Amino acid sequence: MIANISPLAPSYIPELPAIDGITLRTVCAGYKNWQRNDLSLFLFQKDTVVAGLTTQSACPSPEVEWCRAALKKGKARALVVNAGNSNAFTGHKGREAVAAITARVADHLNCALHEVFVSSTGVIGVPLPIDTACAGLEKAFSAEDVNWEHMANAIMTTDTFPKVSRQEITIQGKAVKLVGIIKGSGMIAPDMATMLGYIFTDAAVSPEFLQQMLTKANKKSFSCITVDSDTSTSDTVLAFATGAAGNPVLSSSKDKDADQLQKAITAICLDLAQQVVRDGEGASKFISVTVTGAASDESAHIIARSIANSPLVKTAMAGEDANWGRVVMAVGKAGQPAERDLLSIRFGGIEVAAKGMVVPDYDEAPVASHLKGKEIDISVDIGLGQGKAQLWTCDLTHGYISINADYRS
Repeated sequence: MIANISPLAPSYIPELPAIDGITLRTVCAGYKNWQRNDLSLFLFQKDTVVAGLTTQSACPSPEVEWCRAALKKGKARALVVNAGNSNAFTGHKGREAVAAITARVADHLNCALHEVFVSSTGVIGVPLPIDTACAGLEKAFSAEDVNWEHMANAIMTTDTFPKVSRQEITIQGKAVKLVGIIKGSGMIAPDMATMLGYIFTDAAVSPEFLQQMLTKANKKSFSCITVDSDTSTSDTVLAFATGAAGNPVLSSSKDKDADQLQKAITAICLDLAQQVVRDGEGASKFISVTVTGAASDESAHIIARSIANSPLVKTAMAGEDANWGRVVMAVGKAGQPAERDLLSIRFGGIEVAAKGMVVPDYDEAPVASHLKGKEIDISVDIGLGQGKAQLWTCDLTHGYISINADYRS
């Protein structure tokens, strides 16, 4: 675990409420040579429903493939999360490990195999040791219950702080609680979600509607972040709803208070997504990239991602250099409609370039002052239409190289 906490970390970790119908346990299975908990077991009461999104990578892990198939059933009794080994690109051995884990948990709970979900995160290319996993599960079955912060810590790899979020709402007179935890720091450029993220609620909701809400929330959150432009083989986000709150089952956006659950899920997803960026490997700046005036929202999103992923833009921000020319470069290479002489660029709300050139009487002092802060705003108006998008990223420092140059060792 990384010793130095990111300078962008939240100032405090909120206290998270227990959610009826969920039991939390975590133990040290020993996937690596460390003395920390690295196997997490979430147990759900019967009739818990689940929704999820997985990586669009063409080389997904066996865990991702398992979750994709299990999600079609919409029911869940358990989730196992392994930290320190992603079990990706491990051939039949990786698939056998997933089969062994799900079979052991299903046997313990006397439930169907498809009600057991599995995620793994860590080094790619090393098979997850079945004996280690099964021994860890045996420990977890009899372990003491823990709280959400323990679970958030146990799923970490290069993360420097546990990432959690909470919401409390009322649905048709019933108090409903939501908790989210996530891990992610590097290999972050999600095509769907982020590395490993989980949302839990006691709301009563159909699996189909929960899927709709999660998909909608994802488009405004996890799919709007990037740390290093690399999409993981293991990206997974799952939402579990126990129904223990006792509200009438929500099955449509037309149901009373369904909008409240949508807002709460979206708020948690956005909070967790931005925390991942704030813990970007080696990050010292949290950067918001806003694009307006594009040909469409999709076009604006692609342009914003081009800016947010640019190593030249990110290193300029790390160096507190108001190099707007690099932003122009990133817009121009995005492959989207743009006209040089219609562009305008702002740092911290201060216009620095417009109509194909630097603005008259440009004063770099206030811009330089903005770039010295930890929160940086870059905005670009394309000048062509009504399309808009906002993405979040971080700067690129020597710290990123240091973390990733010896990750396997």
